[in-house]
Amino acid sequence: MAIADKLVLQRQRHLKWRSLDWLELALMLLCGVLCFGFSLSVTADIVTRTIGHPWLWLQEVTSTLFIYAIFIGTAAATRRNDHLYLTAISEAMHGTPRIIVEVIIRLVVLGVAFCLVWYGYQNYLRGFGSFRLPSGTPIASLYAIIPLSGILVGLFTIEQLVNGLRKGFDHPEPGDEDAAPVLTDPQARAQP
Repeated sequence: MAIADKLVLQRQRHLKWRSLDWLELALMLLCGVLCFGFSLSVTADIVTRTIGHPWLWLQEVTSTLFIYAIFIGTAAATRRNDHLYLTAISEAMHGTPRIIVEVIIRLVVLGVAFCLVWYGYQNYLRGFGSFRLPSGTPIASLYAIIPLSGILVGLFTIEQLVNGLRKGFDHPEPGDEDAAPVLTDPQARAQP
């Protein structure tokens, strides 16, 4: 099984366009790299401080990796229906009520995506007036990911809305291959 098959979630496949699978894969790989880099930079920061020779720039690297991981993870989780989504409410419903709730939820998420783009871009532009220490890098470098995350969240939400309205939101999920088979009562009695 290729890494792409493991990282691109097949759950709720009817709500996804295959043409965006590469983007989900890239986001998942990027999240992994960012989280690994964050862990490595925190460890290096602790070690350098413990030995009495701190590298102050590590705090900048750590905060950048952390912030980017959060917003890239938000976009990836939106594609996978793991974030910004109230599954317990909608999955308990069927038919027209489910469609209404699914559309409302996704419209709310679309509103959040719009806010991320709008206000994230405004903060990005304002960030050129403030600088991070000790590097002197504009703080806009931290804010750049916010509108990009909003664009991706919006794209994935529109993808789900279009496919959900066309194909329906309520589809049975394929069985888990790793799960034990469910035995009926007569089958259970027949086993030794």
